Amino acid sequence: MPVSMGNEPATAALPRQSTEPEAVSGSLTLLVIEDDPAGSLAIPEMLDASGERVRVRTARNLTEAERLLTDDVHCILLDLALSDGAAARGGEGDELAILRRVLRLAPRHAVLALTAEDDAERAAEAVRVGAQDFLFRGELDGRLLSRAIRYAVERKRADLAQRQLTESRLRAQENARLERGLLPTPLLDGSELRFAARYRPGRSRALLGGDFYDTVRTADGTVHAMIGDVCGHGPDEAALGVELRIAWRALTFAGLCGDELLGTLQRVLEHERSSEEIFATLCTVDIAPDGRRAGVCLAGHPAPLVAGGGRGPRLLPDEDCGGPALGVLPNARWPRMQVELGGTWNLMMYTDGLIEGRIGQGDRRLGQDGMLGVVAQRMAAGLRGEELLDAVLAEVRDLNGDELTDDVAVLLLDRG
Repeated sequence: MPVSMGNEPATAALPRQSTEPEAVSGSLTLLVIEDDPAGSLAIPEMLDASGERVRVRTARNLTEAERLLTDDVHCILLDLALSDGAAARGGEGDELAILRRVLRLAPRHAVLALTAEDDAERAAEAVRVGAQDFLFRGELDGRLLSRAIRYAVERKRADLAQRQLTESRLRAQENARLERGLLPTPLLDGSELRFAARYRPGRSRALLGGDFYDTVRTADGTVHAMIGDVCGHGPDEAALGVELRIAWRALTFAGLCGDELLGTLQRVLEHERSSEEIFATLCTVDIAPDGRRAGVCLAGHPAPLVAGGGRGPRLLPDEDCGGPALGVLPNARWPRMQVELGGTWNLMMYTDGLIEGRIGQGDRRLGQDGMLGVVAQRMAAGLRGEELLDAVLAEVRDLNGDELTDDVAVLLLDRG
């Protein structure tokens, strides 16, 4: 039967109290679910915090309630005495089966449980099950009901916000564990070379970007190192970078090197990329077992930096070892250049995020020359290994005036 409306204007003069929740903007809509055959349930007229009349809809059962439960409904007032055959199937002897069904039907709506004055335990249990609050039938005056509705709506919003925050944190933790597990673990057992690396993704709160690197030692004693950069900065590019790194490691252990290795990686890229516009730059270095010579291949990537033999940091010449980025030209070739390293040396491989930072407020970029100067100063101060990389990255960031926006990967190998 329709819900009768009282004649008393309930909340026009209702004083605001500090314990009340902040008023909900816009007119409120209340959905009442009850089937009292005696018609004793009377919902008084109510005004919300803005002075607008609270709209009331009435449903005799859950079928009607589902039809009336539109997006503009803010709160549900559920009579726990509602007799509904479908609700009885919620569990034999479950006095709150109807409430559980409503909560499943309206997981994002505030719910007020309505019960008899002598049923306080059932009312408290309704809140434990999931209702935002409870009311007794004899308390349905406009002041209390208006306040209870606003409180329930705000509490539900707070609960949903807290749940979303918790879920977001859990997803972030899972993503962090996943990304951390995808970062490489160098395999250099038995090598006299020392390894250091630093990685900083450009994406906010990410651990993994489109840059990738790896270092392994094969059975013949050769140390292979590579560093690369997938164009773009999103999670798809990060995933593609991981695929290329894993493919490189597998192909290297299978005995591929130089042009044959890069050609196979290009085929992997062509099959795995989401668009034909996606490409990747790559630098590979294979260091002979005696540590004095290396072969270098470049696929659209900046040339490595080397220091040693009584000379300061310098770029390896790239005229004889340069080829296009992977995924740009079909059937491309990548020549391999042999270089002499000597007995004592430092070899630094990096992605372009390191050299594309700005200097000061203008448009001037650091560039490879600027990077050489930064590295030379730090090496002159006696820094090596991880301390050298940390100092170089800190200086580049300071010159940029803020955090670098592009992904940055730096890999350092040294001997002697």
